[in-house]
Amino acid sequence: MKILIKNGRLIDPASGLDQVGDLAIAAGRIVAIGDAGNFEPERTIDATGLVVAPGLVDLAARLREPGHEHEGMLETELEAAAAGGVTSLVCPPDTDPTLDEPGLVEMLKLRARKLSRCRLFPLGALTKNLEGEALTEMAELTEAGCVGFSQAEVPVQDTLVLVRALQYAATYDYTVWLRPQDAWLGKGVAASGAVATRLGLSGVPVMAETVALHTLFELMRATGARVHLCRISSAAGVEMVRAAKKEGLKVSADVSINSLHLTDVDIGYFNPAMRVTPPLRQGRDRDALRAGLADGTIDALVSDHMPVGADEKNVPFAEATPGATGLELLLSLALRWAADEKLPLSRGLAAITSEPVRVLGAALGSLGNSAGRLVAGGVADVCVFDADASWSVRPELLRSQGKHTPFAFEISGFELPARVRYTLVAGQLAYTADE
Repeated sequence: MKILIKNGRLIDPASGLDQVGDLAIAAGRIVAIGDAGNFEPERTIDATGLVVAPGLVDLAARLREPGHEHEGMLETELEAAAAGGVTSLVCPPDTDPTLDEPGLVEMLKLRARKLSRCRLFPLGALTKNLEGEALTEMAELTEAGCVGFSQAEVPVQDTLVLVRALQYAATYDYTVWLRPQDAWLGKGVAASGAVATRLGLSGVPVMAETVALHTLFELMRATGARVHLCRISSAAGVEMVRAAKKEGLKVSADVSINSLHLTDVDIGYFNPAMRVTPPLRQGRDRDALRAGLADGTIDALVSDHMPVGADEKNVPFAEATPGATGLELLLSLALRWAADEKLPLSRGLAAITSEPVRVLGAALGSLGNSAGRLVAGGVADVCVFDADASWSVRPELLRSQGKHTPFAFEISGFELPARVRYTLVAGQLAYTADE
């Protein structure tokens, strides 16, 4: 379909583009930016007063299928992605069965492609069944469509296995995605500190993250592997990542919307909506994460989307399943961060468009030349939103099957900026706010 988006504020963080103009789309590609000339569209979208930006790229979203369909189905979660302006997302391998076989990866990608709501980039399991013992066939999983290899929330306890995994990955320039948390120190339910002590909750100390980082950086020095650190949560962790980058290690990192905006104080009186992984830490950690994202130490902001059923959340805090819905909140919380830090709109968008694409790099294949960008000849993955709108998060109105979020208005008490009006994936309308 030929679509003309007229009179919008075109913002492309990768190139610095920020101007009012038109965007012409045909055959799934952007054919003109700024001036559409004699382009004859089949549909025209009036974007006067709206921002026209690249589709969002989310590096951490669990879709809960296969194996946990009662908490989230592929169809509902990809609809939530489209409603949030997300056109590409990376999903971890901790499904049931685990994504450790090429056939499972191919099936998941085929299902997502048929739904035409969002591009799906799976991570393959680093070890079989995430058990931390035998390595998976990384080459076969890459051919099936995996963009990297992960243990999700399951640390590799055997350092020798991790060394061999990094050696193999380095040989073929695969990226290993790991959340740094020591298997033994990270078994608590809240961040260690005054709040956890007062509430009588078992704590996860900062050293659960830093010990894991120390080990990982030593192994990276020895193997030359490329590693993406998932959801850094502490000020000490930010400093270690900053030093590793300065040293020249091939490392990138992301932070979740939860850690970027919330602290352990928000747990209140055992509110299970605040039970997330990694646990919410102190204000100094949140401030360091915000500064690290602003100065580029942390590369990307992620939704850390994980739908959780009511039965798993409506229980005492320590028994609640960690997780929260986030796909539909990613844009708003990125722009709220940018506004709080007095950064331009384009910088907030970069953290959820061009910077995540840079993390993915060559794993995107031919799509990588234009993903997360507005560029003539590039893929037409586009998010059109009203930057001046504000809204309150009402869980019952979310499209995700998971309705639990720390940012629900009755919990947080604050409104969020920006509402998505249209989402286009490969030039096709995946979401329209009016429909």
